[in-house]
Amino acid sequence: MRRVLSIATLYPNAHVPRFGTFVARQMEALAARGDWDVTVINPIGVPPVAFGRYKALAAATVAGEEGGVHVHRPRFSLIPRLGGRFNPAMIVRSVLPLAKRLHAAKPFDLVDAQFFYPDGPAAAQIAKELGLPLSIKARGADIQHWGRVSYAATKMRKAGEQAAGLLAVSEALKQDMANIGLPADKTTTHYTGLDRGQFCPRSRESSRGDLEENFGVEIGTDARLLASVGALIPRKGQEFVIRALPQLDDAHLALVGTGPDRETLQSLVQELKLQARVHFLGSMNHGDLPTVLSAADVMVLPSSSEGLANAWVEALACGTPLVITDAGGARELVTTPKAGRIVARNADAIAAGIREVLEANYAPEEVAQTVERFSWEANAAALASYYSGLIA
Repeated sequence: MRRVLSIATLYPNAHVPRFGTFVARQMEALAARGDWDVTVINPIGVPPVAFGRYKALAAATVAGEEGGVHVHRPRFSLIPRLGGRFNPAMIVRSVLPLAKRLHAAKPFDLVDAQFFYPDGPAAAQIAKELGLPLSIKARGADIQHWGRVSYAATKMRKAGEQAAGLLAVSEALKQDMANIGLPADKTTTHYTGLDRGQFCPRSRESSRGDLEENFGVEIGTDARLLASVGALIPRKGQEFVIRALPQLDDAHLALVGTGPDRETLQSLVQELKLQARVHFLGSMNHGDLPTVLSAADVMVLPSSSEGLANAWVEALACGTPLVITDAGGARELVTTPKAGRIVARNADAIAAGIREVLEANYAPEEVAQTVERFSWEANAAALASYYSGLIA
């Protein structure tokens, strides 16, 4: 059995159980194959004096076996809002002694990073110290944000030169990587996975009943429901969906996610007098998302940038078409009208796209067929093949 050591700052823990769940599902699916032994080191950044939310985060630095994956959570020193330049070095300082002990006890075949910054440069140093090949995966914000920060981009390019291989979650992101100087000839597109047992078409009527009973979202029998799943940050564009709502007389909006934009969005809802039609659901357990997505008529997410959003794939698998912007791998998913519409990032275009999808009234089963190629099993098989090629 081959062994991979994955460095992943993007990984769920007891304090933020929804953070990076797609990374956990990927690594668990790889471990479930039986031909790869998977160890994840999830370094958690905490200031020297843990205060506020960092106090709870410090308490989440717990190791254990999770879903067939060996997970270690060392703490590294973080300077909030100012530490971006130093985070890779701080991660190496914390992780390298542990990585060396684990490697000495039972050698690894490969070092892997699950996010390009700060994980990639840190994993590069660790791989160099252990004398192992390196793989780095790009997911979207790491390229589109950190790739524009000069000190980070320089470190990313150096790590990319060292890597035996790179992964991108979409063809569009692969091109974005090349645009900032990462080697395209080393980059493989690796699409996300999907739990097909959870994310599948369900009765819209019963899902709305569950939504009302468990989350207090009451809408009329004939009302339309829009869902928007994503962190409440300006990049995700929930503001534009709220501004589109006055043009959709009978529509409600369920916002799933947390983030610093919540107060601003709530103020906008009050300004537009939409309190009865906009429902802030906060962070949800991943297992509850199918209820919201199946209850909705449309999933709307007008992001300014993406890699290939898991929420897009999950919505389609539930039979719910999309109205999204031309960001990241959008055109790799919306390849047929049944998958939804790609629109401009403004309220009028979003409202028009929603009306088109509602009027078309696509059958959920036909919408779900547009993502039939996605599964965690397929994702793990592709990952195992790619890893094996790096160490052959």
